[in-house]
Amino acid sequence: MNIKTTKATAPKVKPADESKLGFGQKFSDHMFMLDYDEGQGWHDARIVPYGPLSLDPASPVLHYAQEIFEGLKAYRSQNNDILLFRPDENAKRLNNSAARMCMPEIDVAFNVEALRAITNMERDWVPASEGTTMYLRPTMIADGAGLGVHAAHKYIYYIICSPSGAYYKNGLAPIRIYVEDKYVRAVNGGTGYAKTGGNYAASLKAAGEAEKKGYEQVLWLDGVSREYVEEVGSMNMMYIVNDTLLTAALEGNILSGITRMSILTLAKDMGIKVEERKISITELLEADAGGKLQEAFGTGTAAVVSPVGELTYKDKTIKVNNGQIGPITQKFYDTLTGIQYGKLPDKYNWMVKV
Repeated sequence: MNIKTTKATAPKVKPADESKLGFGQKFSDHMFMLDYDEGQGWHDARIVPYGPLSLDPASPVLHYAQEIFEGLKAYRSQNNDILLFRPDENAKRLNNSAARMCMPEIDVAFNVEALRAITNMERDWVPASEGTTMYLRPTMIADGAGLGVHAAHKYIYYIICSPSGAYYKNGLAPIRIYVEDKYVRAVNGGTGYAKTGGNYAASLKAAGEAEKKGYEQVLWLDGVSREYVEEVGSMNMMYIVNDTLLTAALEGNILSGITRMSILTLAKDMGIKVEERKISITELLEADAGGKLQEAFGTGTAAVVSPVGELTYKDKTIKVNNGQIGPITQKFYDTLTGIQYGKLPDKYNWMVKV
């Protein structure tokens, strides 16, 4: 499928101060778009000027939440190359989400080409300052007009780009996390593993209450026993206990993070023992009491690696590594970002040059 291009006639003024980019606040001149009609399939691939979408008030996405999305970054290397981090994995995960939400899949190779095309079009929007990137947000929504609870017959796929700074304004400063024991995010058989907006909407109530208490993130427990730790709102979670890296197994409740899988690969190559399994909050409390909980951190596209300095569960607060980033967490961050920015050799072939 050819990708047609229509250039913006009134380009935006690019941010002059890259230290004030924030995250997901500014957007580039163009976006990629693709349409789907039942019986015809995907068609009309194009790059057009960034602008509002036109939706009928009866569009299914507005009533039945048929929507999925992805997130990945474009990096400017020291050699001024523009690099994407594992875009094929984002394309595969988008299809996994699509299958769960009864939406049409997109050919992985074509989707990667679309990501490369829009990134190349907007390459001047990729910032150059330390720690900055251009964030890409691929999104698929149901379209059409008609009420009735069933899968839509029309869909829109689009990719927008946002020059961004660090996800957390304090950088690698350890964050405080509240372990949520009242609300639940996902259950077996649900949509927890799909990257769909409803999962995030379901997390807002708990996140808002935690923020009022001074916490940056909520750690979710399983929806049945409220005992096993799963993920936080924007990241998978990992723990270093007795020199072993522990992380929740992928059992349908949590997102299969691309940063998560990359960290697990790095850990095994570093000779760190890895266990993917159920982890109870009781186990973590006991590990802390016994002096065996050494580090905790989150992994995700937006934050990459985010150290945890404090975990609070009910009336018990755990201070992880005296509230400081741990050496293993720091090594993961330095290694992964080193690969992403082209500072370290990419022996895994994770980076795709635009």
